[in-house]
Amino acid sequence: MVFLGLDLGSKTLGVSISDRTSTIATSLNVIRYGNYDELMDELEKIVILRHVDAFVLGNPLNLDGSISKRSEITFEFKKLLEERFKKEVFMQDERLSTVEAERMLISNDTKRKNRKKVIDKIAATIILQGFLDRRSYEK
Repeated sequence: MVFLGLDLGSKTLGVSISDRTSTIATSLNVIRYGNYDELMDELEKIVILRHVDAFVLGNPLNLDGSISKRSEITFEFKKLLEERFKKEVFMQDERLSTVEAERMLISNDTKRKNRKKVIDKIAATIILQGFLDRRSYEK
């Protein structure tokens, strides 16, 4: 089963993808968008080309586990994904995924300018890998 990992931002969407065995998440790209219609069109290309079976969408909860304002926006996006693609959308806690991505990039001596270009897809990969690991553990 191929999962597409998504890290939704206000202007960008980080995208990662799993292998067919649902074991390893790999960074794919960052989609910059002006509105959800163009974002959905870009996602549709990926879904068709990569034979995506389901989505894993990062849920930006507050640190105490409560629903954040950004979480509410993410749930609306989840509904749009389900309506457009008729595929299951799993929500994955993404607290601190961007912080973890930033730390990884810094530890690899990635320049600040270059970090900004890739941080969203790295965060999407962390979100997806966390989901895959938890799913594998629960089997």
